[in-house]
Amino acid sequence: MGNFQPQPFTNFGLALKTLRESRNKTPEDLCGAIEIDMTSLEAYENGAKRPPEDVLELIIQHFSLQEKDAGELWRLAGYIERGEEMQLFHNDDNSETRKLHTGFVSPQDAKIVYTDMVQIMANNFGVIVTFLQGAGVNNQPLAVSRVGMSREHARSLLQVLQKTLEQADEVNAKPPKHLPSGPKKPEQE
Repeated sequence: MGNFQPQPFTNFGLALKTLRESRNKTPEDLCGAIEIDMTSLEAYENGAKRPPEDVLELIIQHFSLQEKDAGELWRLAGYIERGEEMQLFHNDDNSETRKLHTGFVSPQDAKIVYTDMVQIMANNFGVIVTFLQGAGVNNQPLAVSRVGMSREHARSLLQVLQKTLEQADEVNAKPPKHLPSGPKKPEQE
């Protein structure tokens, strides 16, 4: 009898292969769509390896998986969390903040980068905000993120930012609540 060693991601591999075949996709189709080589796909489908998170996101997007199915595939690949929910808001015509919908942020996109400088450029086409951090050689500023938006969106962002800061200031200005203490115990002699 041969020494059969179960592969570490057998269940993931079976689920991926079943998904691909149920959508009538050849291995070549999937490799071309998500830009991976055939050797990698074979390793994923036979359970020898799991795809990196970014490749798994591409697979999920390629097959347009619903959240439940995407989460299951994510779990089978051995990733504990697929991401966290993000609340998206917009201002309506009356400048009231309204919840738009809940989005999903993958772990690689959920990173928070703190900055200590900002550079803003505006022209007729829109606004570009470059966030910088003094982390380069001789503390030279390095760009850590660039965000482009329409002028209208920039104005809306200012309103939402102002309202959020005001609300945070209100919360921080209130003294912390303390639980009332119970009845005092008589002092022992």
